[in-house]
Amino acid sequence: MKKLLKSWPREWRGSRAGPAPPGEEDAAHRLAVFEDIERTISGWFWATDAAGCLSYISPAACERFGVPAEQLVGQPFVSLFETDPENPGERSDRPLQFHFGAHARLNDVTVRLMQQRVGPAGRSAWWALSGHPKLDGAKPEGGGKFLGYRGSARDITLEYERRIEDSRLAEFDSLTGLSNRHRITRRFDQMLAAFKTSARPATLMMLDLDRFKIVNDTLGHPAGDELLRQVAQRLARVVGDRGEIGRLGGDEFQILLPDLEDRGKLGDLANKIIALVSQPYTIDDNHVVIGISVGMAIFPFDGTEREEIVRAADLALYAAKHGGRGQFRFYSTDLKDEKEERRLLEEALREAIASVDSAEENWENPQLSLLYQPVVRTEDHVVVGFEALMRWEHPTRSAISPSVFIPVAEDTGMILQLGAWALRRACRDAMAWPHSVRIAVNVSAVQFAHPDFPGVVEDVLAATGLDPDRLELELTESVFMGDGEATDTAFKALKLLGVRLALDDFGTGYSSLSYLRAAPFDKLKVDRSFVDSCTLSDHNSAKIIAAIIGLADALGMETTVEGVEAFDQRDVVCAKGARLIQGFLYSPPLDQATVLERMRSEALRIVPDGPQRHRPERRLVYRRIGVIHADHRYEALLRNLSATGARIEGLVGVPVGTGLVLDLGAGQLAVVTVSRSDDAVIGVEFETPLVSDGAGGLVTRHRASAYALAAAARMVSASTPQFLEVEVRKRA
Repeated sequence: MKKLLKSWPREWRGSRAGPAPPGEEDAAHRLAVFEDIERTISGWFWATDAAGCLSYISPAACERFGVPAEQLVGQPFVSLFETDPENPGERSDRPLQFHFGAHARLNDVTVRLMQQRVGPAGRSAWWALSGHPKLDGAKPEGGGKFLGYRGSARDITLEYERRIEDSRLAEFDSLTGLSNRHRITRRFDQMLAAFKTSARPATLMMLDLDRFKIVNDTLGHPAGDELLRQVAQRLARVVGDRGEIGRLGGDEFQILLPDLEDRGKLGDLANKIIALVSQPYTIDDNHVVIGISVGMAIFPFDGTEREEIVRAADLALYAAKHGGRGQFRFYSTDLKDEKEERRLLEEALREAIASVDSAEENWENPQLSLLYQPVVRTEDHVVVGFEALMRWEHPTRSAISPSVFIPVAEDTGMILQLGAWALRRACRDAMAWPHSVRIAVNVSAVQFAHPDFPGVVEDVLAATGLDPDRLELELTESVFMGDGEATDTAFKALKLLGVRLALDDFGTGYSSLSYLRAAPFDKLKVDRSFVDSCTLSDHNSAKIIAAIIGLADALGMETTVEGVEAFDQRDVVCAKGARLIQGFLYSPPLDQATVLERMRSEALRIVPDGPQRHRPERRLVYRRIGVIHADHRYEALLRNLSATGARIEGLVGVPVGTGLVLDLGAGQLAVVTVSRSDDAVIGVEFETPLVSDGAGGLVTRHRASAYALAAAARMVSASTPQFLEVEVRKRA
């Protein structure tokens, strides 16, 4: 210390022209006080010469650097500080250089120590520097020769890191590490502001977990938190660097996807998200299965302001959730306010269920009913059972699909009352059938998870007198998502009653052999999705059907193949070993009166009747579209529509090979070539195939902006048309 003090320039130690130096005793006292302050490490001292090189630094500060003072003295002061890697391109020593160059006073200037200067661990250290310039013969009004700086320093590392962490917590979700609502909103605003001027597209995905509440309620909030963390990790794995993911709160997420508006790619990405998030989770030794629904809106086609895009994506999400869950939807202008629709649907369903009287003589209900689809033995076409299928005929909305109202019933708890009614009604109707015919009833995962469910089944069997062996309960993999111990207890109780258990939709999710080991199933049901493509040479569906049937045979289980609609499908599944078939080739679902009538007239035997070959589903449509050729626009009628082509009516004299542009509405322009022309009917093939909209419809991959459509409209003149436009009326 004394050596360093003596090494300071003579000017710093006082001028001979000044007052006499203090006594040795006073100097020693001041030095002792100075050393005591330095030892406390509450503050350090430093000094530079006129060239900005370090001339003194406290020993305690040297310890923080991890090098002796002799190695630091003489080095440029600013060389001790580096660029902050968390703020690329922004050097923490720039303010210091500015002050040094201006010989300005320093007041708690925050700097970061060079990483290699702060010990082998390489941990960042932050200091707050204060100091003032030393001038030779300085006067109050300024002037004098600049001699360097004298200053102090404080270690503010903990304070700075706490500030960084507080800033991070303000921007990111503490549970998942994803962007929080505040950050994702700000990032979206920034993106839209930049993209408006450059005409770049962007997509907002809104995501909501399906059945998450059940996990929270059955396994507890800690399990729900762990599930959210794992979901966030899977989302990050799928999205990668293509976009930014945010958690809005609860089980709601958002994804921002810049420069992406191809609805084919977006649909593929949404399907990957749905598939990965729907894979089973293991949490605290419990097997958990959830799903996810996705709604998408695209800037600038679905809105130009953030509020518009968010509302559009939210409407699409509600459409996905209440259209069957585990699906995606694109926003379209014909989507209604799904929240209001959901509220009205809940009220209507509550009224429909409330009208059901549990008294046996009043079981008939004008809205809710059960239909029965036969399960037929392939060797002799004899009916061995029926599956009960619920139908809801609303007085003003007509038929409402079970894929729409069952999720509503599950979310609101109405499924317990609804499921109990269906079970009672099915067993009651089955008592009028021959003893050899079974009845299969679908059971919701929510219904199965209720602790009273085995008791409900027992009461129904006692009240109706149905032989337990004639009742088959159809369950899906989702029954395994709850408490494993409670699930095992329910299985044991049901088997003690003597009822049969079937695993429905086997092979469509993430079917595990552990399900078959853990539960005493009597039957596997092969989902119709495999049957739809089993006749196609480029699909493995037929092999999968054979594998499922073989597995069931090995385990001593029966197998029912669903969805057989044509003879070529029947030939394939029978060749693969199918012995029980259900599908329109034999019969659509029937009401109880028709079932009883056919049983009397046909002695439980149904002869298959249907098309020889299964044709991929074609969408029958009836809507007006624009057809553009050369510089003229025609109005025509769109009929059959598939991903690769369509039938159009209303134009006469269009030669085969003619190129056209179809205006399908909402900015959808499709380039087509005429492949068939017959009077007022033409068949066209799309240059680029259409893609799924997630709701069973088809859309173009890309859309034209409103500006491009307006420009195109100006180009289409009122010139003489080359083809004859005729009016086509809808046929009955």
